Amino acid sequence: MENGAIKSKKIYPSPNPHVRLTEISYWSDGLLVKGLLAEPKKKGDYSGILYLRGGIQSIGMVRPARIAQFAAQGFVVFAPYYRGNRGGQGRDEFAGADRWDAVYAVDVLKQFCTEAVHVLAFSRGGIMALWTAVLRQDITSVVTWAGVTDTVLTYKERPDMRRMMKRLYGGTPNTALAAYEERNPLMRLNEAQAPFLIIHGLKDENVFPAQAFLLEEALILNSQKHETWYFPEYTHFFPPAVNRKTARALTEWMKRQELDK
Repeated sequence: MENGAIKSKKIYPSPNPHVRLTEISYWSDGLLVKGLLAEPKKKGDYSGILYLRGGIQSIGMVRPARIAQFAAQGFVVFAPYYRGNRGGQGRDEFAGADRWDAVYAVDVLKQFCTEAVHVLAFSRGGIMALWTAVLRQDITSVVTWAGVTDTVLTYKERPDMRRMMKRLYGGTPNTALAAYEERNPLMRLNEAQAPFLIIHGLKDENVFPAQAFLLEEALILNSQKHETWYFPEYTHFFPPAVNRKTARALTEWMKRQELDK
């Protein structure tokens, strides 16, 4: 039951004829957790992308077409579902102990790719990505797209999520502050070695731009390498053509980080 060890693999239907999908069960802190692997069918040496999904439980679940899109650009992609999802053991804690499912997913990914592992996170996945970069020193780069940075801000910004957060965290930021602070990676962000790319739509009302600004400010204070791509006209979800263009651009940015290492 070594962390990151694979228990089982199952072929998963792929929306792309050039990409092979496999559902993988792996060990994380004694729990069997599941995730989806996307690999180019063409033989080659490919860098890895750890794709960290947004949402919680069935909301924001990993989309095969999305990870196949990045695999088609020449990467091996692994996207953990996080514990408690799709038959995985344990409970999704929204950036609690489930952060280890992302951390150990890197060990799964490394069994299929070269040494270069990038982290690409969307929405809730943002805070998981920050923890992964803090807790591992073998991450090549981190891209956080519309990413959550601070759960206290999320509680304030999203009244529709407060009930869920109170249940998982044991109260509000006023009554259970320690649970919120324990999930905040910013105080340890200086431990991360990887360069960061922050992507955010400035009309985002799901994850407010303040979360991106907070991360940018922390990176500046720590003199950590980073870049920001802010889009004044877009919300949480970019139009399809812009989404595709941005996805291509961020993978090019990842490749440049490999060359800079």
